[in-house]
Amino acid sequence: MHRKSQYQKVQRLRSLWILAIPLFFVLACGAYNFTGGDVGSATTFQVNYFQNYATQSPGSIFEPGLDREFTLSLQDVILNQTNLDLVSSNGDLLYEGEIVEYRISPMTATAEQRAAQNRLTMSINVRFFNRTKDDADFERRFSFFFDFDANAQLSSVRDEAHEAIFERINQDIFNESLANW
Repeated sequence: MHRKSQYQKVQRLRSLWILAIPLFFVLACGAYNFTGGDVGSATTFQVNYFQNYATQSPGSIFEPGLDREFTLSLQDVILNQTNLDLVSSNGDLLYEGEIVEYRISPMTATAEQRAAQNRLTMSINVRFFNRTKDDADFERRFSFFFDFDANAQLSSVRDEAHEAIFERINQDIFNESLANW
């Protein structure tokens, strides 16, 4: 009888360890975020509408809906990479700014002196305010580009170009505002 109760104790202890080890790792890793985002004590964020002022820049063109598309993409990045809640006012973290450049320029030429490749460049001026940490505020310009064949129309590469440009600019904004590298 004594041997049977000792065996049961060992089994219970083994079961506890099997449960305790994964729980320890989950709790120990809980303070870390795989994206590198450090939201501090913030629980909410706000992304104000990024107005499109690109046409005020020499050589820039107007792209309808660009302002809405960019604003939504920045919201999505922050929602997907943090546990913050999106609010329409009084966010702990505030992103605002404007699109200041959206232009196409020729990049390389053929032997006949025609453009072989074009570059779509987009620049965003961003102001970031962290109401939970005063020294984290900044204002900065972020820019990226997408190269495409000169024979192609922007309308045929627009979605692919916007995806690549938004992804890079939004990740740069995220890193500048929340990553502690």
